[in-house]
Amino acid sequence: MKSKFIALTLIMSVFLTSCDAVDDLLSFNISNEASIKIKSSSPINLPSEIITPEVTTNSSAEFENNKTKASLVKDVKIRSLKLTISDPSDKTFTFLKSVHLYISTTNSDEIELAYQDNINATTNAIDLICTDKKLDQYIKADSYKIRTQVTLKETLTKDVTVKADMKFRVTADPF
Repeated sequence: MKSKFIALTLIMSVFLTSCDAVDDLLSFNISNEASIKIKSSSPINLPSEIITPEVTTNSSAEFENNKTKASLVKDVKIRSLKLTISDPSDKTFTFLKSVHLYISTTNSDEIELAYQDNINATTNAIDLICTDKKLDQYIKADSYKIRTQVTLKETLTKDVTVKADMKFRVTADPF
């Protein structure tokens, strides 16, 4: 009886490990970026919204490069979202209290993508906390919109341009 239990445990371990290995083989990353301009006229301690131009996805080409197609994609999640100040080059995120980024398409509802509250960064780059929402329909689309909500803790004397680097993890079915 004990040997049957050990054999069953071994078989289950191999099966579960092989499923993860197959998923790793069928997974790849897609990177996109957006530019966000925070106006110097933004109010302090009140959330203000910034709409970015539509982000054109390169997902069709990425799917093809990874030998799959949109119909086989089964799971897309954001893995990282990093904000970096690109202008002015000497500015740090000390002015920012919180930031929330949302994603939407013309055919899909808006959902939160990533956020950071109580920011105390003294650098020009910050990593946001990514949500675990399923993003298949957004990444499969030709383009999507990013809406940013920021709350400032100090007055800006000039506009600040921030680059958002997004990395998505895509898992596809083999057939």
